[in-house]
Amino acid sequence: MTQQATENVNAKQLAGQNFREGYNCAEAILRAYRDVLNLDISDSALRMASGFGGGLGHAGCMCGSLTAATMVLGMLQGRVTNEESREPVYTSAQQFHGLFEEKFGATCCRMLNPHPYDSRDHLRNCLKITGNTAELLQKFIEDKQLAE
Repeated sequence: MTQQATENVNAKQLAGQNFREGYNCAEAILRAYRDVLNLDISDSALRMASGFGGGLGHAGCMCGSLTAATMVLGMLQGRVTNEESREPVYTSAQQFHGLFEEKFGATCCRMLNPHPYDSRDHLRNCLKITGNTAELLQKFIEDKQLAE
């Protein structure tokens, strides 16, 4: 997909739509980027994101949106063999982690969203975080020219 085509599809809106349809934050991001960047991710592979919602299954740890964004970066820069360098994706993951923390003030789900799980305030806050993470990732990918 060309950069121009990437810009025509709004990852923020698509991730938000996915979240409103009942996908958790990680699923919503990964699904959105599968479509935005036309990534080769099967429906079966999407299952891998399901456990990351709620900061690893309600544990409140690493935000699922950030985890899924890192999965997307892995799809773009990850390695297939141990002979390939892992540094490009490590660098991108670390840089994006820093941008995420700068934007939201934390990376831990329980710090980002202190509301009771599945409450109206919790869902509203997760929707904002999910959409804004998708938007932040789209800008990061475009700025770093990671997509074809």
